[in-house]
Amino acid sequence: MSTPEARKQRLIEIILEKSFKYSDDPPFTLASGRKSAYYFNCKPTTLNPEGMNLIGSLLADMLADAKVTAAGGLTLGADPLAAALAVISHQRGKPIKAFIVRKDAKGHGTKSALEGDVQEGERVVILDDVITTGGSTITAIERAREAGLVVERVIALIDREEGGRANIEALVPRVDAVLTRTEIMEQYSGKSSVS
Repeated sequence: MSTPEARKQRLIEIILEKSFKYSDDPPFTLASGRKSAYYFNCKPTTLNPEGMNLIGSLLADMLADAKVTAAGGLTLGADPLAAALAVISHQRGKPIKAFIVRKDAKGHGTKSALEGDVQEGERVVILDDVITTGGSTITAIERAREAGLVVERVIALIDREEGGRANIEALVPRVDAVLTRTEIMEQYSGKSSVS
């Protein structure tokens, strides 16, 4: 799969197979507290070898010209994305380090809210698996800034297109998504009408 579009299409197939759930009755309760008929549990995709490879490749494509040295976000959703990007970017000769933003700062040792080989002043991208309201992404942005990192942009694996992107854009000028809910639902609807 050489083209980014072919990789995106294959990633959507994996997401629909492993990470997408639909239920009108009862609807799912999201991390934001909202109710929804569909739910993305991205871990089965982001921790799958093929899924991880596709994600790392697509993120590396998106950051090919970026002046960032590291990528990370709030644990647990961002961790496999950052790891995949770190491996693929290194293989391509333009390494982007991974870091983890803890939900709560360590109570011992350095008492750090961030883990990884990042230093104050580094330009970074914040990653997240799914954006709904943007809450976890905003937490990651704030913690990264508190640690002295310069947040250049945000990339989500999936943007649910429910207002979260606008909330994040109030803090960071550039917010991108590997995939949108619309792109995934178009493929889901196509599969549903075939079966």
